Amino acid sequence: MKLGITLAIALALHNIPEGISVAIPIYYSTGSKKRAFFNTLISGMSEFLGALLASIFLVGFSNDFFMGCLYAMIAGIMIHISIYELLPSSFKYKKPMQTILFFIIGVLFMLFSSLLLHS
Repeated sequence: MKLGITLAIALALHNIPEGISVAIPIYYSTGSKKRAFFNTLISGMSEFLGALLASIFLVGFSNDFFMGCLYAMIAGIMIHISIYELLPSSFKYKKPMQTILFFIIGVLFMLFSSLLLHS
């Protein structure tokens, strides 16, 4: 139950900037709020569909060891994307101090939220 609540909060916090990052470029490139909303809805529903399919097909494999391996792989993928893709792209905007500052704020935010959820 505690893991489910933690994941639900993490997904909710993740979906806010994700939705913004999908909707804003589409809105500004097309000028259509409907198209931006529809594409954002599709993007958000893909996570729900993925969770549903995973629960249907992986229900027999779900145990602590499997979940630990899955979380470790996901963490590795996210760390790789953050360090090798997002940070170098951010430095191209010629504001390295802001990039470093907000990277540190993001790390501290995740640390603080993790400490709150696990205490």
